[in-house]
Amino acid sequence: MGDRFVLNPADFIIPDWPAPPNIKAIISTRAGGISSGVYASLNLGTHVGDDATSVIENRQRFCAQLPRPPMWLRQVHGVNVVTAHAVPTAPETEADAAFTRCIDIPCAVMVADCLPVLLCDKTGTVVAAAHAGWRGLCAGVLQNTIASMKVPPDQIMAYLGPAIGPHAFYVGAEVRAAFMAAEVEAEESFLAVGDGKYQANIYKLARLFLARAGVVMVYGGEFCTVSQPERFFSYRRDGVTGRMAAAIWLENRLQDQ
Repeated sequence: MGDRFVLNPADFIIPDWPAPPNIKAIISTRAGGISSGVYASLNLGTHVGDDATSVIENRQRFCAQLPRPPMWLRQVHGVNVVTAHAVPTAPETEADAAFTRCIDIPCAVMVADCLPVLLCDKTGTVVAAAHAGWRGLCAGVLQNTIASMKVPPDQIMAYLGPAIGPHAFYVGAEVRAAFMAAEVEAEESFLAVGDGKYQANIYKLARLFLARAGVVMVYGGEFCTVSQPERFFSYRRDGVTGRMAAAIWLENRLQDQ
């Protein structure tokens, strides 16, 4: 790839999980780019009103940390899962998750409060990335992603990246009802705060849905995008803002090492 732009280690998150050594993953923060104003500084979203030239440079900086650029998705808070391809598609493919068994092909999703979930199997043969906003999470995006990986769920591990924290995520009764219709135990992830409002714990909900799908090795889930404006973009907090990205890929096959 030629000269690589190396971001400061403080400008991104490397998941802390016991993934196989051939599994590589990185999550951007808002630091390390050239965008200004509400998009400062490493905005990776082309659809949020930022200067296009700045976003191109920011994406180049992020992609320099990867083996090649990912297939960016047009995320719609749905449950569609696609195979990541070596050549990015244009226009962007409409989906909220991607998986691959191919070497050096990153799976990536963009977020700014929604939950990025990175997945791999214990033998290092398949990876996936899912964009789990509350609508997609409730509708089954994680279950669909797990099914697409075609390995026993108890062999899959998941990492929960930066998302809106439980003390900042206020929702109405209809959101709670939707989750309880999908899984009755979801009630435990909502705290009533009066006037028909609830605080929702998206990390706890994700762990519940992963467990119901058979995935019990789950890590991460300690961030809050809303309460850390210096580090994370947050749509709930700011309205007009940038986007971060979470990416995962196979460096090689574990059994070949």
